[in-house]
Amino acid sequence: MEKERNFSDSTIIEQCLKLAEETGEVCKAVRKHSSLSIDPASTTGTIGDELADVLIYVAAIANRADVDLSEALRAKERINETRVWTGTRR
Repeated sequence: MEKERNFSDSTIIEQCLKLAEETGEVCKAVRKHSSLSIDPASTTGTIGDELADVLIYVAAIANRADVDLSEALRAKERINETRVWTGTRR
């Protein structure tokens, strides 16, 4: 996908900055979905569209850092399962 769209030359830093921008767009979509005010001149996608963009950039960052996201998620969840979460009962 990155090669098709000419994003494959972007550095990991550039991808991180784009991820931050997309995260802001998720927040704007949530504001719109929640009927909160947003700039009427700005374009805002759906929450799903914006979350998909976030995932695209997360995958791009993982690719550049040679991170297997599936394994990273499983490993992190094993750690999280041992934590005590404030406000939850175990």
